[in-house]
Amino acid sequence: MPAVERIDPKTIFSAEEWARLTARDSWRGMWLVVHCWGTIAAAVVLVTIWPNPFTWLLAVMIVGTRQLGLAILMHEAAHGGLHTNQKINEFVGNWICAVPVGATLAGYRTYHLKHHRFTQQPEDPDLGLSAPFPISKDSFYRKAFRDLTGQTFIKQRRPSFKALFARRDLVLTDAMRDEETENFLTSGRIAMQRFLAVNALLFGLFWLAGAGIWFFGIWIVAMATWFPLVTRVRNIAEHACTSTGPDPFSHARTTHANIIERALIAPYWVNYHAEHHLFMYLPCYRLEEAHRLLTEKGLIQRVDVAPGYLDVLRLATSRARPASAA
Repeated sequence: MPAVERIDPKTIFSAEEWARLTARDSWRGMWLVVHCWGTIAAAVVLVTIWPNPFTWLLAVMIVGTRQLGLAILMHEAAHGGLHTNQKINEFVGNWICAVPVGATLAGYRTYHLKHHRFTQQPEDPDLGLSAPFPISKDSFYRKAFRDLTGQTFIKQRRPSFKALFARRDLVLTDAMRDEETENFLTSGRIAMQRFLAVNALLFGLFWLAGAGIWFFGIWIVAMATWFPLVTRVRNIAEHACTSTGPDPFSHARTTHANIIERALIAPYWVNYHAEHHLFMYLPCYRLEEAHRLLTEKGLIQRVDVAPGYLDVLRLATSRARPASAA
């Protein structure tokens, strides 16, 4: 199937508007990374000073959301938006954003650009995240329970851990002994080694700061619980129940986010996902302005815009329960 249609921005924006939207600010990109890690540090300090169940739960939610924030900033780097210097963009996007949460910038970029090319089409590697929707509320609750109890985390990380410690000749069967598969397994092993090494460094920093217990009690707990849940909610909001038709305005959803949703679900303008798909090389901090301009030009009616994340979840869980399950 051919790639999805691309919108020519010159047919929508004036030259001045487009120049403003595409302007990249390296200092602002670096500030977002500092802000993300600073927020994580502040959450840990909060629990260290006032350790109680409420501050611990709040810290886990904040840190889990900022782990998603690191993934979002990795995504920004995949589009070259963190820094105008390519070497800085690649280093920060990979080592400071991607590796701490178990990803790699290069691997993600290849996968993600294919998602942009074939959004909501059979070749879209992310189609499996949106195609099953709508689902029943019970199905969503089961998925959320698995997220919050660490089951999703273990399921996603287990293959990488097994590949890391398994003998290579036992991992590869005769049918798998081709260059592509071997490269895939090698890259996965390297990614896990880097993930463990960077997290060992993080543990050292936590320990030196007198908060070693919170590396496990907050950082790891957040990664195993809240991070998978908000990642699921983000994935649902972006493409679930959107169109697979030819109009590129309808392939992704924008979700209005209030201050609590921005703090605990959708950091760094990730909620403006339709605008990102329409003009994928806009820096994330320009997406809100792009949304405003589309609204002023009367084009936002072609976009699926949700009032909030609860509204998206209601839509995505609108499938009735089978009579046999009643």
